[in-house]
Amino acid sequence: MKKVLAFGASSSKKSINKILASFAANQIENSNINLLDLNDFEMPIYSEDYENDNGIPKAAFQFKKELNSSDGIIISFAEHNGAYTAAFKNIFDWISRVEKIVWCNKPMMLLSTSDGDRGASSVLKIAHERISRGSPFDIPVFSLPNFNRNFNLDTGIINHDLKKEFNTCVYLFKKNL
Repeated sequence: MKKVLAFGASSSKKSINKILASFAANQIENSNINLLDLNDFEMPIYSEDYENDNGIPKAAFQFKKELNSSDGIIISFAEHNGAYTAAFKNIFDWISRVEKIVWCNKPMMLLSTSDGDRGASSVLKIAHERISRGSPFDIPVFSLPNFNRNFNLDTGIINHDLKKEFNTCVYLFKKNL
């Protein structure tokens, strides 16, 4: 049984990206899903001075342990002002100090969604460009625009064309697992 780690790259308690990440993880048959909440990994804002004075926070080591113990990683990105949320960026900064190979060379699937027409595509592009560097896998990506119009909590993605695109993304991820 494959261990799939998934999270929404947002600190919102009602994160639509966490919902999308969970939905995606549940498409992986015969898997054990570990759905993380970034609020469980709050840390001081990364700075070299803080690290020199206090070391790396335990939460960074715990997050890294969760990544290492998985067989694959699914992240759905929220977009704040065209980029990562502060919560995700801070965790990313800290875990990059734990180990140089941040995402543990695991197969990944990167997603994004928003209530807008672009579906947080700007941050997805940034994330894919950064995370795919050095990855041994081709990382599939999918952006879901207009979340509240295109997603139903009971049935998932409603729009036929978007569902087809999403299913291709899931297929490519599973192929890498």
